[in-house]
Formats: sequence, structure tokens, C-alpha cells
Amino acid sequence: MSPVDGDNTQTSRMRLLASGKSLFSRLGYEQTSTAAIAREAGTSESQLVRYFGGKSGLLEAIFNEAWGGLNEAIVANVDASEHGREAILRILTFLTEAFGRDHDIAFLFLFEGRRIRGNDVSLSKGFLAFYQLLHDLIRRGQADGSFRSDVNENVLASAMLGCAEGMIRDRLIAERLRQPNPFSDDDVRSVFAAVMDGLRA
Repeated sequence: MSPVDGDNTQTSRMRLLASGKSLFSRLGYEQTSTAAIAREAGTSESQLVRYFGGKSGLLEAIFNEAWGGLNEAIVANVDASEHGREAILRILTFLTEAFGRDHDIAFLFLFEGRRIRGNDVSLSKGFLAFYQLLHDLIRRGQADGSFRSDVNENVLASAMLGCAEGMIRDRLIAERLRQPNPFSDDDVRSVFAAVMDGLRA
């Protein structure tokens, strides 16, 4: 742990982001206190409030920073694709590899990414941008024959997200339980491709 940083530096902000990501992933959002985050970051709770407004603002910032980098790379994969189906397969491959490199952010995306507080569901701006892109690609695929046009795009988006998230989530759970990896990246891609093949026009 770093010594307490009393000044208002960008370094403190970055340490808070890193500490929050690690603690939220290990302990869960509800079980992580702002005091623990500040202590881990070597700074103060007042700095956390100053930069993020509180714990929920910190989690939102973690999501938005992570999605910002991911969405840039995703757009590059989309631009290199000939049709909607290929673009979505490229995105799945990229995200599977990215989540394999950063298990903390993968865990947060899948277990804390859609937070229910009372009657509200909180979604990060980065996820909403990704979800819009997915819909754009489904419509593109319906136009180019990659996907059936007689199925509602919302149904297709939900089915694709559910399939991908379910497989990645099961791998993360196995890892947390110190069990063998139930399937490889290639398994995830081949099953997802088979599901997409079933949705062809």
C-alpha cells in the first residue's frame, strides 16, 4: 500500500480506480467500504468523494474507463468486417480475450454491471454504447443476410448477450471456486458461432 497522498493529484485518482476495481471484484460492491478503498489506494475518503462523488460514482468511472478502451477496439474490429455476423464474432473473440487478461473487470462487468437500486437499474454509458453498437450490427446483419429479418432485433440482441455472458460467467465462477476451466476460448467461439449460424436468414 502506498503512503497517504494528501494532495489532490491525478495519481490519487488512478490509485482509487485501481483499488476500487480490485476490491469490488474480490469483495463485491456492497461489501466494500469507501474507507477500505481509500486505505488500499493510500489516500483519503475525501479524495474519493472529490473525484467520484462516492462509491457508486467510482464504480461508474471504472466501468466507463474500461468500456472506453474496449469500445474503441471493438469499432476497429467492426470496421474490418465484411458483414454483421463476422463483426459480432470478431467482437466476441476480442472481448473473450480481453476478459481473460483482466479477470477483475470481467467479474465486475458480469456481476455488477447491471445494478438494481430500489426501482432503478443502473447501466454504464460504456455498456449502453456497446449495446447500441450490437443493435446496429444486428440490423446490418439482417440487411446483408447474416441474420433472420423475421426475428425482432431485441430478441436477437438478448439471445446473443445471454449466450456470451453465460459462458464467460461460468468460467469466472469456476475460477473463483478454484475449479478447472470448464471450456476454452475456442469452445466459446465455436458454440457462439453455432448459435449465430442458427439465426441466419
